[in-house]
Amino acid sequence: MSETFVACRWTRGNRFFPIKIEITPMQVIKVKRTLFSSDEESISINKVASVRIKKGLIWSDIWIESSGGSDPIFSHGHHKGDAQRIKELIESIQSQYRRGAEDIGVSEEATKKCPFCAETIKAAANVCRFCGRDLSG
Repeated sequence: MSETFVACRWTRGNRFFPIKIEITPMQVIKVKRTLFSSDEESISINKVASVRIKKGLIWSDIWIESSGGSDPIFSHGHHKGDAQRIKELIESIQSQYRRGAEDIGVSEEATKKCPFCAETIKAAANVCRFCGRDLSG
């Protein structure tokens, strides 16, 4: 269940090698090819914080922002319908994950923030997996 969206070749920066955005159940991938290489960015679907669309007269710009601290994925030159479909797909997959987590008994209450590094860890953890500090005392 993967869908790929290609930016229009008529837009700036997309004439020869248009940007491709692929939405999979696991991640959002942006691929920008050049003559001899390709640049790929990805964000896990669970880490997508928001999808912002700026609609122009014909084309749309898309920002897919991450909650993990990495730079957002930006793409220019998509049709308005494609931009809206990208947003709907991401929101749909995220809601399926939330429903699946509720079905197996995983909840937000099962985590806590480490008092030393402020990363989210399991509530039953005795040692933080990020900073390695002892939490039992």
